Amino acid sequence: MNSSIAVVADVDTVTGFKLGGIKEGHVVETSQEAEETLGNIIKEKDVSIIIITEKIGDEIRDFIDRFTKSNTLPMIIEIPDKSGPSDRAVDPMGDLIKRVIGVEMVK
Repeated sequence: MNSSIAVVADVDTVTGFKLGGIKEGHVVETSQEAEETLGNIIKEKDVSIIIITEKIGDEIRDFIDRFTKSNTLPMIIEIPDKSGPSDRAVDPMGDLIKRVIGVEMVK
């Protein structure tokens, strides 16, 4: 697997990452489009990290959970969008850390 990074997000987030040097950016506007794009990247692309916004992650949570329970790569990392972090009952990044290193991070 290659060490490339893909971004699946709104136009502003994708533009920011492209300005920062990320070559593969996918602008999505609906949850259906996001799920389809993410699925295509997982199946066809040689990426090790997929960055998505928390808003998109929340919209396709079932898809992400099904994938991450059975696969470690590519890692799906959720970041805040331009409106800031989402209020969440569950922290997907904390779950990712716990799954990868086996230790729960506490606040």
